Amino acid sequence: MAKASSDIRSVSIRSSASKGKPGKAGTIAATNSAKKNAKPGLLSEAEIREVFRRFHAANPEPKGELEHINPYTLLVAVVLSAQATDAGVNKATRALFKAADTPEKMLALGEEKVRDYIKTIGLFRAKAKNVIGLSQRLVDDFGGEVPADSDILESLPGVGRKTANVVMNIAFQHPTIAVDTHVFRVANRIGLSHGTTPLAVEEDLLRVIPPEYLMHAHHWLILHGRYVCKARKPECWRCLINDLCLYPDKTPAP
Repeated sequence: MAKASSDIRSVSIRSSASKGKPGKAGTIAATNSAKKNAKPGLLSEAEIREVFRRFHAANPEPKGELEHINPYTLLVAVVLSAQATDAGVNKATRALFKAADTPEKMLALGEEKVRDYIKTIGLFRAKAKNVIGLSQRLVDDFGGEVPADSDILESLPGVGRKTANVVMNIAFQHPTIAVDTHVFRVANRIGLSHGTTPLAVEEDLLRVIPPEYLMHAHHWLILHGRYVCKARKPECWRCLINDLCLYPDKTPAP
């Protein structure tokens, strides 16, 4: 790969500079180091189609795991889920959404009471402030409705690209790709992308995933990363795409 050859050259040059000449041992060590750090290849178009065909066959209608009542509560739940688990957010929002399921009700509740409801969630003070801030914007500028526009959503307090993409996908059925840590890891690991940023991975996935699978693609990847292709110890022995995945260090069955 281009990156691997670049790594070889840079390591070899450093070795030459330190010893005054290239040296065979230094070149071999550099080559071995580059091979070790080289990324696997990328899946072919046919292989990618087969990956998502299998995901679809196993789970035709995947659902997000954040509990919500309407687009507004979905937006709030996704904002609260940053650096927190869906289970932890759900535990807090069940009571919160009973008290306030619209921007108007959330504003009436006030920031201090919102903090009390979500205090079990990480960064709860900043998140409570953002929930009140975005609720105020929705009331002031959009009649209390969540706009079906990703650019507008990203302008709301506490809302980034991932949050906007989740809301656009789940609430408004747009075929967006929300790249969280699971999607980022799985895409790079199995050979869908070599992107080094969430945006790069998002752009790769939008380009390579067959259109008929785009609507549910990020849910399949999230669930796969959460329950099978785990960060520390992927459960490769029970992975339905094991034979297609390009990850070289597959975990053997226990």
